[in-house]
Amino acid sequence: MSTVKIKNVHIVNADQSFENQDVVIQEGKIIAIGSSLTQQTTEEIDGENQYLFPGFIDLHIHGSAGVDTMDATEDALHTMAKSLVKEGVTSFLATTMTQKIEAIESALQTIAHFENTEDEAEVLGVHVEGPFISIHRVGAQPEEYIIPPSIELFRKWQQLSGNKIKEITVAPEVENGFEFVKAVSKEGVIVSIGHSDATYDEVEQAVNYGATQGTHLYNQMRPFHHREPGVVGASLLLDAIKVELIVDFIHSHEQAVKLAYRMKGASGIILITDAMRAKGVPYGDYDLGGQTVHVTETGAHLSNGALAGSVLTMDAALRHMKQLTNCTMEELVAMSSANAAQQLNELNKGKICVGADADFVLLDQHLIVQKTIKKGKVVFEAHKM
Repeated sequence: MSTVKIKNVHIVNADQSFENQDVVIQEGKIIAIGSSLTQQTTEEIDGENQYLFPGFIDLHIHGSAGVDTMDATEDALHTMAKSLVKEGVTSFLATTMTQKIEAIESALQTIAHFENTEDEAEVLGVHVEGPFISIHRVGAQPEEYIIPPSIELFRKWQQLSGNKIKEITVAPEVENGFEFVKAVSKEGVIVSIGHSDATYDEVEQAVNYGATQGTHLYNQMRPFHHREPGVVGASLLLDAIKVELIVDFIHSHEQAVKLAYRMKGASGIILITDAMRAKGVPYGDYDLGGQTVHVTETGAHLSNGALAGSVLTMDAALRHMKQLTNCTMEELVAMSSANAAQQLNELNKGKICVGADADFVLLDQHLIVQKTIKKGKVVFEAHKM
C-alpha cells in the first residue's frame, strides 16, 4: 500500500495555518498531520519554504487547451481535466452555455458517463449557465437560444446528467423565474443569479427563495445605480450571496475587485476563471457556442466587442488577488477552494485535515505552482531550471 509524506510544509486552511508540518497520505486521504511525524512512507515530498493549499476548485469554466464542455465528447473533458492540474486545479464544474436544447443535453449525457483518470482534475459536476437568462444581459450567450426557466426541463436535464448538475445560472426576474429558483434550490442545486436585469428587490426575493450565489460579479448583471442598486448592489450587500469573481483585470477593473473584497470579505468571494477553449493555447480565433471569439492580449471578445469568457488561470487569479488586496494566505484559501467546497457541500474538499481528500497545490513564496497533488498522487510538477 503506497503512502506519501509531505514534510516541513506550511499548511494553509481558510481558518488557520501551521508552519513546519508533515502530512501523511494513504489511499488518497489524509491520515495524519503533525510536526516531525515518524511514519515510514513509500514516498516523501519536501515542502520546505512552500505553502500547501487545498487544491483549487473552479466552479465556472467552459473550456481549456482547445476544448470546451459543449464539444460533448469524453476526449474534450479528459483534455480539459488534464490541462487544469497545471494551474493547481484539482476539481471543477464543467460549464455549459446557452445553446440549442439538443446541444446542452448532449453535453450533459457525456458528463453523466464520464470518469476521470487519476492524473486529471476531478469533474465534480456541471454548472448550467443559460439558457434561462435575460435577453437584456446576454453577453456572449447566443440570444436566439434563450428560453424561460422550466422546472420540467431542468428535471429532465438532471436525470440525463446522472444527477451531476450542481449549479445553475438563472435570471430570476424572467417569466417563471422565482418558481424555478424555489424548486431548484430545494433540490440541493446552487442557484446563481447571472445574466440578469433584476432589480434589488427582485434579487432579494430570489435570495428568500434559495438563491445563494452571483455569477461573475459585475459582468452581465444590472449595474449599481443610486436609485436602483440592481443585481450588483444586491450581490455586494446581501450576505446570503457569495459572488463569483474573475480577477483578470479585464472583466473587472482593479478598483472594482477591491470594492468586492472590501464589501464581501474573503468569505463572500469565489475565484473563478470562466475560461474558454483558448486558455493555454496561442492567441487567435476560436469558437464559443458557434460564435467566433478573437483572443488577443486584451482578452477574448466576440466581433461585436462583447467579452467571451477568459483565458485566466486559477493560480494567476490568486496572484492578482494577493497583489491587489494584500489579503492573507488563509483568505486566498477561502476564495480559491473552501467557499466553493462549502457551496457544493463537498465536506472532504477545500481543507487540509485528517480524513479529507489529499487534493493539494504546493506553491512557492511567489504563489507559483510547484506541484499539484490529486488524491495523494503528484499529477503536475513544475520543471526545474
